Amino acid sequence: MLKPVVSGGPVLSRVLLVGQAPGDKEPILGRPFAWTAGKKLFRWFADHTGVDEATFRSRVYMAAVCRCFPGKRPTGGDRVPDNDEIFNCSFWMKAEFELLQPRLVIAVGKLAILQFMPCEKLEGVIGTVRPLQRYGQSFDVVPLPHPSGASPWPYQEPGRTLLPRAMKIIAGHPAWRESVLRN
Repeated sequence: MLKPVVSGGPVLSRVLLVGQAPGDKEPILGRPFAWTAGKKLFRWFADHTGVDEATFRSRVYMAAVCRCFPGKRPTGGDRVPDNDEIFNCSFWMKAEFELLQPRLVIAVGKLAILQFMPCEKLEGVIGTVRPLQRYGQSFDVVPLPHPSGASPWPYQEPGRTLLPRAMKIIAGHPAWRESVLRN
């Protein structure tokens, strides 16, 4: 059985947000980050950049490492996509980079971060910007923690300090100002 693919829609932007995979509510609601994690993610952007959810969704292209809900773990919670699922969806990311030519990539959560850089611990990458070349494009990657309600990382040190630092980097990036803050 094919699972519904979740897409952020046709947004022409030089800012690309890459998440892990849709949760179980996203296919029903028809958009990425549509439930609890999305509420937290969009609150981060509103609080730290002044950009509300509607503006974000209309000006930032939203993608994911995997495009379909991977299912639940036997112990509860969403299952992390496996290597075959990641590979099966990888052509989407390549095509999106070729079409959009992003200058800023916001990688949300460890699985998304790992698609662009090594990440043993979040504190080694959150609050940094890394120039990268991939898919024939040069761009900056700014990693963010996953906004899952299950993770206390953004609300305790070092996350409490590093998340605002990462958001400040995003807010000051030229691609953010050009694509998201335009009038």
